[in-house]
Amino acid sequence: MSDNHRRKVSNPLGLAVLGLLLESPAHPHALAATLRERGMDRAFRVTTGSLYDVVRALERAGWIEEHERVRLGGRPERTVYRQTEAGHTEFLRWLDELIRVPAEEFPRFLSAVGYLGALGPEGAAAALRERAGRVRAALEELRRDHRAVLESGAVPRLFVLEAEYAIRMREAELAWIEEVADAMETGLLSPPDPGSGTPHGPRPAAATGPDGTAGEDR
Repeated sequence: MSDNHRRKVSNPLGLAVLGLLLESPAHPHALAATLRERGMDRAFRVTTGSLYDVVRALERAGWIEEHERVRLGGRPERTVYRQTEAGHTEFLRWLDELIRVPAEEFPRFLSAVGYLGALGPEGAAAALRERAGRVRAALEELRRDHRAVLESGAVPRLFVLEAEYAIRMREAELAWIEEVADAMETGLLSPPDPGSGTPHGPRPAAATGPDGTAGEDR
């Protein structure tokens, strides 16, 4: 069993919380605001409920602890948390593991790519073109937000590398989608005729023996 399976808190959002608390103590509302400000909510699923669940789990694990309680105006009292020594050690171990060891990921799009030919050349190209438009729009938003953060000078590039990585991944996806759509439209990729086999290609002919009779499947 890997270290990841033995880890007391395995939710990736926990890594983000530990990382932010490495900079300075903070309360959950401030943590959520910083995650969104840096565009990290694209890498981590951030909701009020999920964030508080992770904070409680980290506290139970002994990785964070109460630093102080503050009250701003007439608002309810808020708990400010900080990393513990154990939390700092686990954060570094977790971070090192994630960077060193690639993990298998299973995006929904990949599950459909193998059956793209079932849509036929026109249908496949149309679906890909529509996806390309959506990816392009998301990419432009990513670029705009990333540029705005850097130009503001409030956050150094090192703190928004996850947004930069997301941009590069979107660029690669868009280039591949357009390449395959072009191939579908120009006939360089020709799906098999309906009934000729699987959407991956025609059904292979049965193997025959020296006498011309069908052999056993191998």
